[in-house]
Amino acid sequence: MVSAKRFIRPAGLLSLAGLAVAGALFSPSQAPANQATDPFSGLPSSLTLYGTVRDFKGVNETNGHADFEFVPSGGYGHYVNMVKDTLDADGKPQFNGGGNKVSTQATDASSRNVMPVKKDYISAKSGDKNGSVSTSNGGALTTEARFKQWFRDVPGTNLSKTIPVVLVRQANSNIYSFSDKSDPGYSAKGGFFPINGELFGNSSGQSKNFGFTFELDTQFTYKKGTGQTFTFTGDDDVWVFVDGKLVVDIGGVHGAQSQTVELDRLNWLKDGGKYPLKLCFAERHTTQSNVRIDTTISLQAVDPPAVSGLFD
Repeated sequence: MVSAKRFIRPAGLLSLAGLAVAGALFSPSQAPANQATDPFSGLPSSLTLYGTVRDFKGVNETNGHADFEFVPSGGYGHYVNMVKDTLDADGKPQFNGGGNKVSTQATDASSRNVMPVKKDYISAKSGDKNGSVSTSNGGALTTEARFKQWFRDVPGTNLSKTIPVVLVRQANSNIYSFSDKSDPGYSAKGGFFPINGELFGNSSGQSKNFGFTFELDTQFTYKKGTGQTFTFTGDDDVWVFVDGKLVVDIGGVHGAQSQTVELDRLNWLKDGGKYPLKLCFAERHTTQSNVRIDTTISLQAVDPPAVSGLFD
């Protein structure tokens, strides 16, 4: 049995307060000499966040989990409504059902994909185009009890480890990005594979570890009218919650999909307020693993929980 290990802040990890200061937008009076070439040069060059990856065996392996290497009854594809609109009392996604398959993506005036199902807490904007979603149960996961295991440590079912994600500021902009295609730790692996050869080991018959979830908690200060956005592109399931409410819904086993949320659409946020953001991701099928994050939000690190797997 693998013993639990208390999380120790890795060397060089800024405190929450320190990262909040480092991530704050600079004022014009503080602009450095090279502002003429990069008006955002006063921002930090990168933001390092820490999350928890949990390893699962596939349903095709001994003691495997039924939701991994699983084919939805409605076929592969993008599903919504698999989780409820709010997190549970433990701050985890809640099972809602088998999901509804998306046939046409909803878009905004900039042709970016947005949530195809309207929520009363997300304001509409001029230029929005509705998507189309099936009304039938897509069978994109199995049971509520099994789904509860995705983002919790469960002895004998999963093993967990803390990993960093580094968002790099793009030249001449306030956009911070992480991409497995450009990140030096992932580009050589051919995708977002944080635990190849670790925890339960690589997936059966594969040279990579495909069956895992990733849970990332961070927080930010809302600055009304400054264009704060968060975009996720990847596969498979991903859900993003702001202040406990669902704002990105890309469930299902599928190829890379993208979705954007504008913070100014979230009609309960208060200017200057500090709010949590949670990203929950699952890699459930042995084809590919893609993750890209693009955001203009100065995300602040929070300490991840203790994990089950020992690591260096």
